[in-house]
Amino acid sequence: MAVNLTSLQVMQDAPVIPVIVLNDVAHAVPMARALLAGGIRMLEITLRTPQALACMEAIANEVEGAVVGAGTVRSPADAAAAVKAGARFAVSPGFTPAVGQACKDLGLPLLPGVASGSEIMMAQEEGYTQLKFFPAMQAGGPAMLKAWSGPFFDVKFCPTGGVTQANAADFLSLPNVACVGGSWLVPADAMAQGDWKRIETLARQASQLPR
Repeated sequence: MAVNLTSLQVMQDAPVIPVIVLNDVAHAVPMARALLAGGIRMLEITLRTPQALACMEAIANEVEGAVVGAGTVRSPADAAAAVKAGARFAVSPGFTPAVGQACKDLGLPLLPGVASGSEIMMAQEEGYTQLKFFPAMQAGGPAMLKAWSGPFFDVKFCPTGGVTQANAADFLSLPNVACVGGSWLVPADAMAQGDWKRIETLARQASQLPR
């Protein structure tokens, strides 16, 4: 893996980027190892819990081969904290020029969230052409991405939000979709029970999805 990762490399590494909510630092390393064993190494740890940054740091320091990313990046401060914790890419639920510039200044590849044509154009004005489509199902699903393939022929998307094992293939079959984001690889009950084998199995199935 190159030291200077690009957004496209993050998206092309595997068919699915797991969207991970961690409430316990003790779960971070075994969970990351299970995902890695299943063929998934781009790990989006969402900044939705007080433990998120500590979890990122633990994975970055202890799980060789895993590439830690920060999800739910909503401010320049979030981006800076994520880099300090070892994040090598960032994902945001929306887009602002301030967050985009902060990530550029930090050398942090960003997948900005968009849900409309205007937001795509705003992100493109700032130089972003690899985007997260969020919330994917609620904002129009595969039909919306098909409609965007004409005017935004030069954009690659990572649909996230409502994407499941059952519908992932519908998104991945589209030419403007590079990967999907999904939380189904790390079910809350599997995490709580420490069922790392189940997480590894889900990761392996996800890593073999056609695209």
